[in-house]
Amino acid sequence: MIVGTSTNDEDMCLADNATTHTILKSNKFFSCLVMREVNVSTIFSTINIIKSFGRSTILIPRGTRSHIKNAFYSPKSNRILLIFKDIRLNGYHIETNNERDIEYLYIT
Repeated sequence: MIVGTSTNDEDMCLADNATTHTILKSNKFFSCLVMREVNVSTIFSTINIIKSFGRSTILIPRGTRSHIKNAFYSPKSNRILLIFKDIRLNGYHIETNNERDIEYLYIT
């Protein structure tokens, strides 16, 4: 399934280099889901917030499609986290740019 982006906070996607898997908070992003809970380790403890995993395709700004082979589904997540690895596996690159002392991250 391909889901269009919106200015809606609920569908906001953050690029994250600290997590090991892309984490999506809605099942609408998935074409195939395998229901299985997965424990996640944080600096504080191990928690059970992952309900399933599977293939997904998301559409990020400017029509950029990202196919993700093994994304986690976490309805309790505050944000959608797109890992750098999945960005690179789709043939895109991550660049930074500094404008007026504000650093921006670009997917090209």
